[in-house]
Amino acid sequence: MKKYLINNAMIVPVDDERSPYFKGDLLVEGERIEKIVERPGVIEPDSDTEIIVGENLIVMPGLVNGHGHTAMTLFRSYADDMPLQEWLEEKIWPIEELLSADDIYWGTLLGIAEMIKGGTTTFTDMYFFMDQVAKAAVESGMKAVLSRGLVGLTDEDEKGLQETEEFINRWHGEERGRINVTIGPHAPYTCPPEYLKKVMALAEKTGRPLQIHLSETRKEVEDSLRQWGFSPPEQLYNMGFFDYPVIAAHCVHLMERDFYLLQEKNVGVIHNPGSNLKLGSGIASAAGMLKEGIRVGLGTDGAASNNNLDMIEEMRLAALISKGASEDPTLIDAAAAMKMATVNGAEILGLSETGSLREGYKADLVGLRCDRPHLIPMHDPVAHLVYAAQAADVELVIVDGQILLEKGELKTLDEEKIKAEAEKCAFRLREGIKKKR
Repeated sequence: MKKYLINNAMIVPVDDERSPYFKGDLLVEGERIEKIVERPGVIEPDSDTEIIVGENLIVMPGLVNGHGHTAMTLFRSYADDMPLQEWLEEKIWPIEELLSADDIYWGTLLGIAEMIKGGTTTFTDMYFFMDQVAKAAVESGMKAVLSRGLVGLTDEDEKGLQETEEFINRWHGEERGRINVTIGPHAPYTCPPEYLKKVMALAEKTGRPLQIHLSETRKEVEDSLRQWGFSPPEQLYNMGFFDYPVIAAHCVHLMERDFYLLQEKNVGVIHNPGSNLKLGSGIASAAGMLKEGIRVGLGTDGAASNNNLDMIEEMRLAALISKGASEDPTLIDAAAAMKMATVNGAEILGLSETGSLREGYKADLVGLRCDRPHLIPMHDPVAHLVYAAQAADVELVIVDGQILLEKGELKTLDEEKIKAEAEKCAFRLREGIKKKR
């Protein structure tokens, strides 16, 4: 059983039962955190323990990316500065029709490499060819919460439900629980009520949670009110969709009653500030949701609409835009933003043993170099992680006790091969869309 001792590090546990930060030691044994001591030099390592010098590290829980479409790294900078519907219908959906399983595999690995190097230990994915996504996650060592994207607009879409059930049976719980599967209807506007009822029946049969895009744009809400007489959350509430565990991405345009419905049904919301800003969708009231007792995590969305998978940046954006939009600097302080990116995200995804540094929890942790000019002086490590840190500061990433990144270098993946293969896939797709026109 592999053992690591991170000694004399600045530890930020994101655990209400401990100090917000302290200098101390952390012992990893096998897949779990064996011991955390709020004083350095107390844990005596045995001869089998590998020492990781923590003197210049801030150690925190691994970041949880609660919403994304990882293989969309292949579309990074392909279509920018456009409204969501135009972006989807004129640019993204046409090129997605050309995607192959091989594209998804390499695009996902590219995204995973980026996420690991930025301190993310768990990611969520809703896309196509999900066996390839699961395969990439297994090879990388990351935790993954996966769903095959479902759209219910044609007769062919019944096939998606069958493929989802098969995917659940094949992958859920694999790799000692590192791979989890959910059910992923895209959105109320692409999944009519009759189709959503079939999705709910599958959730009933399999016991798996649902993840869905919800109230992402003003147009989506206006169309729903005009067609159904209800907002998208009201529509889902009325049909019993929220009676199942639900991960709702975006929730930018909520009506007053929607807040109460989401809180009543314990719906987990994933706030995607970077993507929502870039697409001009608006600014979600994350502070308002938190005030109403709604669980809120953070996500990057896909790299086609962000254009990166940097969860440190999402923490900072979540705090800053709430303050700016409300003209209130007290909203979403650094500690709250960090909880959104760790504890809250893990809880919303149904992962009970990650998101915090606790004895007995899975060893999912990140170490960032704290001797960089932009992190000195160290008045408050929590504030530094949210307001000053950068993805490039990440030096160490451990998931389930396995080192995925050490001294800034990927240990489980061949970064150069991934970049080369992803570039080939992107070139083929670009050429394919030219011919399609």
